[in-house]
Amino acid sequence: MWVHETLLSQDLYGEFNLVKELMQHHDKFQSYFRLDKQQFDTLLMKVGPLIAKMDIEFLCSISPAERLAIRLSSFSNYLLVIYRYLATGDSYTTIASSYRMGVSTSIVPSVAQVIWDCLVEEYMSLKRVSGGRLPLISSRGGTEVEPASSGSLFFNYKGTFSIVLLSVVDARYRFRVVDVGAYGRNSDGGTLALSPFGKNLQAGCLNLPEDSPLPNAEHLGPIPHVFVGDEAFPLRKDLLRPFPGRQLRAPQRVFNYRLS
Repeated sequence: MWVHETLLSQDLYGEFNLVKELMQHHDKFQSYFRLDKQQFDTLLMKVGPLIAKMDIEFLCSISPAERLAIRLSSFSNYLLVIYRYLATGDSYTTIASSYRMGVSTSIVPSVAQVIWDCLVEEYMSLKRVSGGRLPLISSRGGTEVEPASSGSLFFNYKGTFSIVLLSVVDARYRFRVVDVGAYGRNSDGGTLALSPFGKNLQAGCLNLPEDSPLPNAEHLGPIPHVFVGDEAFPLRKDLLRPFPGRQLRAPQRVFNYRLS
C-alpha cells in the first residue's frame, strides 16, 4: 500500500502531539476543544470502543483518542455554536493536513455518527417539555446565509442571495433539528414541507407525545403538543403560528404576544 511520505511522520509531527501538551493545561485544552478534560475523557470512554480501528498493513491504526480529537476540534462549533461552525469550520483538507492523515480518511463523518449513536438517547430523547401554558415541544424558524457566487435559485424576496437554514429548538434552547441548504428563493414554509423533518411531521412519523390536559384545565380535555413557528409556516394541529397582519383585534394581539 502506497502512503505519501508526509503522512508517515504522523507520530512525530501530527497535531495530536499538541493535544498531548494541552492535556497538561486544562484552560488551554478547554479553549481549544470547548470542553474540559473531564468531559473529553467521559466522551472518549463512551465512544472509544466503537471508533477503535484495526491496524492495516504498513500503517499504524489511528487511536480512538486521535480520531476523537480530530472530530472535537470542529465538534464544539457544530454542537454548541452551530451557526459559527457552518460559517467558519475547517475543511476536511485542513484537518487532514494538520493531523497528517489522508484527506480520504472518513474521520469526521464516522466519528460524528458514533457520537450521535452513543449520546442521542441520553441527551436528545424526545420528552414532554412544558413551555408557558402550552404543552410546547419546540419552536422552529429559519435564517439565511449569503453564499458566494450564487445563482438565481438563491435569489430571495429581500433582493439578496441566500441559503436557508431551518432549525427546531426546544424550550431549553437546545437544537433538535437543523436543515441546511435550501435555496433562498424558497419560502420557510416551502422549505419545511420539502425537508425530511417536514415530511415526517406531515406523515405523523415523529413519535410526538400523546395529547394531554393542560394544568388545572382538565375539563378542556386532551390538548395536542405543538411546535411554534412564525407567520411563514402553515397552521396545523401540531403547529401554532401568530395571527397574520397588523389590523388585529385585541384578543389576537394578546395571543401573538403570548406566543412569541
